[in-house]
Amino acid sequence: MNLTAIITSLLTLLAGIGVFLLACQMMSSNLEAASSEKLKKLFSKASGNKLLGVGIGALGTAAIQSSGATTVMTIGFVNAGIISLTQAAAIIYGANIGTTVTAQIVALGMLGGNSVSTSVIFSAFAGLGAFLGIFAKKSSGKTLGGILAGFGMLFVGLELMSGSMESFAALDSVKSFLAGISSPLLLVALGAIFTAIIQSSSVMTSIALTMVVTGLIGIDQGIYLTMGSNIGSCVVAVIAGITSGTNAKRTALIHLLFNCSGVVLFMLAALCLGCFDVSYGTMFEKLFPSAPQVQLAMFHTFFNTVTVAIMLPLTGGLVSLVKKMIPEKPVVQDAEFSLRYVDDNMLRTPPVAVSQVKREILRMAGIALENIDRSLEMATQLDFSQKSLFERDERQLNFINRELIAFVVHLSSQSGLGEKDRLYLSGTYRSVRDLERIGDYAENIVEYATALANSGQQFSDDAKYEISQMKTLLHQLYGYAIDAYQNESFEALDKANVVEEEIDDYTRRMEEGHIVRMEKGICTPAVGAQYLELSSNAERIADHMINIAKSIRTLVKQKV
Repeated sequence: MNLTAIITSLLTLLAGIGVFLLACQMMSSNLEAASSEKLKKLFSKASGNKLLGVGIGALGTAAIQSSGATTVMTIGFVNAGIISLTQAAAIIYGANIGTTVTAQIVALGMLGGNSVSTSVIFSAFAGLGAFLGIFAKKSSGKTLGGILAGFGMLFVGLELMSGSMESFAALDSVKSFLAGISSPLLLVALGAIFTAIIQSSSVMTSIALTMVVTGLIGIDQGIYLTMGSNIGSCVVAVIAGITSGTNAKRTALIHLLFNCSGVVLFMLAALCLGCFDVSYGTMFEKLFPSAPQVQLAMFHTFFNTVTVAIMLPLTGGLVSLVKKMIPEKPVVQDAEFSLRYVDDNMLRTPPVAVSQVKREILRMAGIALENIDRSLEMATQLDFSQKSLFERDERQLNFINRELIAFVVHLSSQSGLGEKDRLYLSGTYRSVRDLERIGDYAENIVEYATALANSGQQFSDDAKYEISQMKTLLHQLYGYAIDAYQNESFEALDKANVVEEEIDDYTRRMEEGHIVRMEKGICTPAVGAQYLELSSNAERIADHMINIAKSIRTLVKQKV
């Protein structure tokens, strides 16, 4: 084999790795888009049940073909306070089981003797998917095309890698060099380092599979490389954890300790087996004879499943350990406010990030309602004891408006979003603006109250009663509007429309009542001006509330 052939083989190997990585990314993003609603519901069910957490992690990772994405998403949930460290640990355990699905698919694709190999058959899906993606008119068809194309490209990449491996296998010098790497510790380290570089344990495992099948390395060498890939896969989580809060860092550490513990336990077990001249390779060769790809894929599943079974009962101790290793630090307010339910780590899992955006908007709506109540209380009672709280929450509304819109802009540019998610995000800009404007109108009402107090005047008892009735109507509208927005309920939207019309009628009656009081000399012109402005602002608050409810019209195909 001359120098040209060696260079060709190296370039072919690099091409194969590149195609495989792109295929993984394509499959992951399109699977996320196709299963976005189910994925969001799945992760919303995370509870204190550790077995349920393992199941959620396994199913979620199998669905999106990315344990890294699942882990980063889990870190985001912990950082937002949505799930506990114990729940996060269980989901991460499950993600390690779910990621073994890729190796099983790859092993299946390598089967085939003299007949047409399954790898060639599966590779053909790349062409089918490409045609479907190009000619499909609906987004669902394009998403399915992306999934099929990604699936097929996995095996195109494998074929390229396998071909380059076969070329290297023909070189006695290469085989002798690789055969000399027999130290389990060195193989584990190599697997970890390479996985950390490419940030994909699936690629590392697949390379190990092709090397075993082509005879470049033995089954035991492939096993230790695969074990090392589990450690290297923690890099993504560690990077995500470093840039987040204390609990996010703890979650990343749980992931690292869990994966390292599994490797240590299996290494110790290997030493014990060695005393009886038994290795993992010989065990799985007997279980799955004449199928080295199946042997390695099955070990990968066995390794992760057994590690989970051992570590699951020890989760409480592991959580306590990481809390001691990363203790709570005194709270230092680098910034006055922060988003509670979203952070940039969630951009790795767009469908789930969309559901978190909705939670952040609902939180914003609650803050806006509290400020409406405070402003009307100040206007009627001239009690300014809560003015500092009002001003703080007004600044918070402005902060959420600014930061959440910036997050949605980044989220909207991500792949892996379904058509409904994109429609929802396109409407969030207006919904967030509506809530920010509600806060501004509440601020106007506080200004009217301040002007009244400074003038030594106040609203009449009749005016105060009308304002209290308006407050009741605004609460009714808020309840229906939020129900419609949160649950995509057209029944709630209809009720909200009725109340909004009642508010329009009521503000007209407020104006008429004001004129009567003016004629009777009950109200002064100065007080009357403030009252008219207040009623006008209340009506505009109602307009923005109903806008939020009406945003569901673009999401649900129903005639309204």
